[in-house]
Amino acid sequence: MKKIEFMSILAVLAVFISACSSDDDSSSTTDPNPEPGGDEVVTEVKNGILTEDETWNADTVYLLDGKVVVNEGVTLTIEPGTIIKGKPGQETSASALVVDQGGKLMAEGTADSPIIFTAEADNIKPGELKGTNLDENDNALWGGVIILGKAPISASGDSENAQIEGISPDEPYGQYGGTDPADNSGVIKYISIRHGGILIGQDNEINGLTLGGVGNGTTIENVEVVGNLDDGIEWFGGTVNVTNALVWAHGDDGFDTDQGWSGTLDNAIAIMADNTEGTSLEMDGPEGTTGDNMQHTLKNITLIGKGTDTNDYADFRDGLLVNLENVLAYGYGAGAAVHVDGADSATELSNGNISFTDWNIVLPQDAVWEEIFTGDYNAGDEAKFYDNAEALEAPNTKGADTSVFGWTYTAAMGVEF
Repeated sequence: MKKIEFMSILAVLAVFISACSSDDDSSSTTDPNPEPGGDEVVTEVKNGILTEDETWNADTVYLLDGKVVVNEGVTLTIEPGTIIKGKPGQETSASALVVDQGGKLMAEGTADSPIIFTAEADNIKPGELKGTNLDENDNALWGGVIILGKAPISASGDSENAQIEGISPDEPYGQYGGTDPADNSGVIKYISIRHGGILIGQDNEINGLTLGGVGNGTTIENVEVVGNLDDGIEWFGGTVNVTNALVWAHGDDGFDTDQGWSGTLDNAIAIMADNTEGTSLEMDGPEGTTGDNMQHTLKNITLIGKGTDTNDYADFRDGLLVNLENVLAYGYGAGAAVHVDGADSATELSNGNISFTDWNIVLPQDAVWEEIFTGDYNAGDEAKFYDNAEALEAPNTKGADTSVFGWTYTAAMGVEF
């Protein structure tokens, strides 16, 4: 039986603080004169395509000058503790690391030596977990990380492939989608992505981590995105599973899903901050024909609001297909809501294809739980759907296992979760 649990509290918990052309081979040069006062060696990686295997190590800071693309058949290995910075640039000139279809990123950091993607402006040095001149409110200082695979997507017109947001269709890369659910784009472990995100146009952005048609042969574990202008992590179809993910101070949405993604997000936290304008969860359904196995799962999730009525828990749209299991939400304003938008989503809800199991919402003062769930469906049916709600006695036993996030920049900045 589906179950939603609630508890009223007198005050919202405060847990938040407050040189190549685009189609040429990429090249890198090492700066023999590090910044004055530091022991930093900088290797600049020019805009373009990597055509041979490379290894980046922690002895140098890698500076992305434009979009650096891991080509099909090429493997980029990044060793633990390596720092990668992105130069500033707006719209399509934004810096980003792109793993094209058939390329591989082997980025296996550790809890003691995470791999850090950040902005050129960040004064972090090799061996450090964080710098001193930026915080969670600094965003849009570079692009982000984009992974593109050959797993199935549900795109408009039932096209097998699509062009990812943030990359011009004039470029020889940027396509994602295909027919291989087990496609392997590499291994990503213990990675922190900070201060990025670029708005290119309406519904066209570079997110902190963008996953386009990524297959379940790819391993993604222990990932953090902080201070991103748009979404923290966004999936565009694909089958990849993600474990232990934390997003803090996302400008728009924490976790965003699209185009029939059919993987699982297991053990994750989304923490709003003063600069957050969107929701914790924004989820859209398939854009093309709805096929089998297009339902994704989110389980063991903690959502933390910023105490205002301007931000919602979640927005479910366009015939979404999702299972939501063991979700703890707190710190939101009394007017925050879970929206189920549109007749197609209402139909999927009534058919059990949008399912809530063990939702635990800690209500702020004056909130009414019957008003949290809103949408284009009958309020009486809604109340009946949640009529077995009961008091939440131990909120810290619900949601994500927060103990696995001690390695993050978020924890180092003193944020409680």
